[in-house]
Amino acid sequence: MQEHRQEHFYNIGVSYKKADANTRGKFSLSKENQSLLLKLSKERGYKGVFIISTCNRTEISGFAERPCQLIELLCEFSEGTIQEFSKVSNVYKNQEAIQQLFRIGTGLESQILGDYEIVGQLRQSFKMAKSLKTTNAYSERLINCVLQASKRVKNETRLSSGTTSVSYAAIQYLIKNLPGYNTKNILVFGLGKMGKHTCKNLAEYTQNKSVCLINRTEEKTSEFVKEHRTIRKAVIENLSKEIEKADVLIVSTGADKPTITKEHITKNRDLLILDLSMPENVAKDVTDFKGVSIVNIDELSKITDETLTMRQQEVPFAEAIIETHKAEFNEWLNHRRFTPAIAALKKSLENITNDEINFQKKKIAGFDESQAEILTSRFIQKITTQFVKHLKDEETSVSQSLQVINKVFKS
Repeated sequence: MQEHRQEHFYNIGVSYKKADANTRGKFSLSKENQSLLLKLSKERGYKGVFIISTCNRTEISGFAERPCQLIELLCEFSEGTIQEFSKVSNVYKNQEAIQQLFRIGTGLESQILGDYEIVGQLRQSFKMAKSLKTTNAYSERLINCVLQASKRVKNETRLSSGTTSVSYAAIQYLIKNLPGYNTKNILVFGLGKMGKHTCKNLAEYTQNKSVCLINRTEEKTSEFVKEHRTIRKAVIENLSKEIEKADVLIVSTGADKPTITKEHITKNRDLLILDLSMPENVAKDVTDFKGVSIVNIDELSKITDETLTMRQQEVPFAEAIIETHKAEFNEWLNHRRFTPAIAALKKSLENITNDEINFQKKKIAGFDESQAEILTSRFIQKITTQFVKHLKDEETSVSQSLQVINKVFKS
């Protein structure tokens, strides 16, 4: 007889908590690889699968018999190995996996506490998985509950007040560590989401009027500088020339390999480089030049200020909101899991009861049918209550329990 294999809901991955920027870079998944991974997970029969891949974390959630099945998928489409993964990974199962997704979606797991950029990324990631038909009712309901909790945390607590992110931390770093930052020549290379935020934060938090922007697609740069007139644009062909003029270079190109190398820097001179990309987009050997220094995401994210202290005090309120929505999800889950099994058991017991009452009616004169029905219905209620307790054990397989009922009670 074939052994019944039970699947569990897992969340596996790496994050800034255990893995440095370089290791996270190895496990990051491009959009193309995310799509290929999801398609392969579907072929292998894994249900409810979706991916989060950001500069701070790469995580896969979904159903599998063993977590290594999802880990193998991650390693297949990234540069990381299973050995490296085992040293820096997190593996969460069932309720722990649910809790992890609630914490991520509400900003409690963000490298800068309360950073809500992750919410949009989570929404987009799930949308991709849904379009490739790798999600299921479980993961869809879970993400909806997570997003509801997230919205309430944002609206009802101050966990995200004083908006802080890596791009904000970059500006804070300049303000705190670069004397005369308002008069320095700043070059921003890359106009993805991070680059845009950096430019906006430069405009909002400094009085610097010497900001230059370069992007591979010149059209995007032209559109952006129309709206932000204090920023000057330059073409990609002049990248080295603009670096030569710059005191600060902020890189947020989001490429798979370094976009700034030694070739771009021609001589020893003071140049502060802030690399906001993941994987890192600045070659480490540029620091061979005297006066050139690099600050990466991990260093930027260590910046703490009064905002973070205040946010820390909001954590219990956020956690209370999570508990409400988690309970709501578990109630739905239990109802969904238990209903077929309980209905099957009840039906079996009612059939036995009806047969027995009909038998006793014929056998016993003056048989009190109504009393017998009250008594048997109480028995059925007590038995099903015990059965619900059995099902509520997280390790219980509902499908196995159904098989047992069918075997025991089939006529």
